[in-house]
Amino acid sequence: MDDTKFKTVDEYLSTLPKNAQTALQKMRKTIKQSAPKAEEVISYNMPAFKQDGVLVYYAAWKEHIGFYPASPGMSVFDKELAKYERSKGTIRFPLDQPLPLDLISQIVKFRVQENIEKKLAKRKRS
Repeated sequence: MDDTKFKTVDEYLSTLPKNAQTALQKMRKTIKQSAPKAEEVISYNMPAFKQDGVLVYYAAWKEHIGFYPASPGMSVFDKELAKYERSKGTIRFPLDQPLPLDLISQIVKFRVQENIEKKLAKRKRS
């Protein structure tokens, strides 16, 4: 990517190679279905979904799709994610393999619940 500052997800997607566009459109649809109340935004110059805070970010790279669940609680999915390259806060899905859409859906739903619980806990403290 160059230094373009994206305003919309569609604008971001339009700059990608066809295979990355296709993968991200599938991911985008899965996230929307898993978190229908979430708002789609550009944050840190990449697509993201927010609902009571950021749920997930995602982005295309040369050889993988980066998926960034904004949560320290991803250890819940260690077994399912074992075959993917990961680092703190990042999951890399290879572009030459099908996306694990069911797993992505589970993670998004988990993140929605985490954000709801965080919001409720904050209210109790207030």
